[in-house]
Amino acid sequence: MKVIICGAGQVGWQIARHLASERNDVTVVDNNPELVRRATDTLDVQGIEGFASYPDILERAGAADADMIIAATHSDEVNMVTCQVAHSVFAVQRKIARLRGQSYLNAIYSDLYRRDHLPIDVVISPEIEVAEAALQRLAAPAAFDTESFLEGRAQLLGIQIEDDCPVINTTLRQLSDLFSTLKAVVVGIRRKGTLFAPSAGDQIYPGDECYVMTEDTDLNRTLEVFGKAQSKLERVVIIGGGNVGLAVARRLEARTNRVRVRVIERSRDIAEAAADQLERTIVLNGDGLDSALLEEANIANADAVLVVTDDDKTNLLAAVRAKAMGCKMAICLTNDPTLVPLMGPLDIDAYINPRSTTVSSILRHIRHGRVRAVYSIGDAEAEVIEAQVLTTSPMAGKLLRDVEFPEGALVGGVLKGGKMYKPRGNLRIEEGDVIAIFAMAAQVAEVEALLQVSIDFF
Repeated sequence: MKVIICGAGQVGWQIARHLASERNDVTVVDNNPELVRRATDTLDVQGIEGFASYPDILERAGAADADMIIAATHSDEVNMVTCQVAHSVFAVQRKIARLRGQSYLNAIYSDLYRRDHLPIDVVISPEIEVAEAALQRLAAPAAFDTESFLEGRAQLLGIQIEDDCPVINTTLRQLSDLFSTLKAVVVGIRRKGTLFAPSAGDQIYPGDECYVMTEDTDLNRTLEVFGKAQSKLERVVIIGGGNVGLAVARRLEARTNRVRVRVIERSRDIAEAAADQLERTIVLNGDGLDSALLEEANIANADAVLVVTDDDKTNLLAAVRAKAMGCKMAICLTNDPTLVPLMGPLDIDAYINPRSTTVSSILRHIRHGRVRAVYSIGDAEAEVIEAQVLTTSPMAGKLLRDVEFPEGALVGGVLKGGKMYKPRGNLRIEEGDVIAIFAMAAQVAEVEALLQVSIDFF
């Protein structure tokens, strides 16, 4: 497949990295020569310097015979014009655009992207994706990472293993025997900074970060097994009243179980706009690092603080201060993956990486239609792929024990007839089943071959 990626920033680079590793013909376009050079030096891609919306630049990038264009520059307008030029001039079949402006995303314009007037097949909104990720973190406050799979019947939980965890030094085989009725599988472990897919003989140690796939009805029990208590959220403080903070506050207001929300926003204009759009939420204008303002927001009695300003360092410091003042849980947004190792020492419970959420969303849309979800873990170190098993799949009709999964790939769960099944050797995989597989980055292409999804992306 021939793909043109417009924008070589963090998102564009990660998408190029994924597609190039799967032996696709990838060309990266950016008007910043340093970003283009970084992409061509570190990835097996071609690079073109210039403005992505210019027809001559797209022609040089090979738009005449491209299968897909992904417009992920920092400008909404450039992304939209790029898709228009790709469609009108070069007849590119599939066009994906990243748009940030809420006006472009409002319902009044919803038909705009389904007409030839502005032909965009898929619109990705980073703010909406991040807001959804924040709500998922709040839904499972004891986990540092979480994502839904298998039509909402399974949850991937990132669990930090503490010294008081009941299953320390227990092998995964023993864990399965001890809790035979628990539909939960440890699919990944990060130990001393290294992520790997564990074997049945691997043990769990303090300091490990375990990625566990569990049935939604077993979520609380799974957390208890790993020494985590699931608490009810009644009071939430959001620091940052921009698009992300506003979207989360709206969703929390709409819940039937009442959640008391307070928003702190430094910009007076943004704070007033947020206050106008929220009904029951108290909006405070001021600095989220101000102790007096945090006291006014009753941070000491808050069940969680969600810090989503546009500055990573402010987010880290505000989360640390909130925890120091008595807040039970802190979740912060960070764009810089090099800051993630600081989360543990700083006692920050969970983080949201906008790049990972956006990359996962784009990957979900560029895979074959039978792939239902793709979730990128860490710094693109691994993926959880959810896909429907096709008749042509090498695993169709086989028992799980007979499927030759690559080392570094583990099945997290299987959906049959609307019911989730824990992966066992005698479980037969049939056409139409939906399967969730954890795969290290190096094994993604092999897993896709098993699913028969890497041959045709359309």
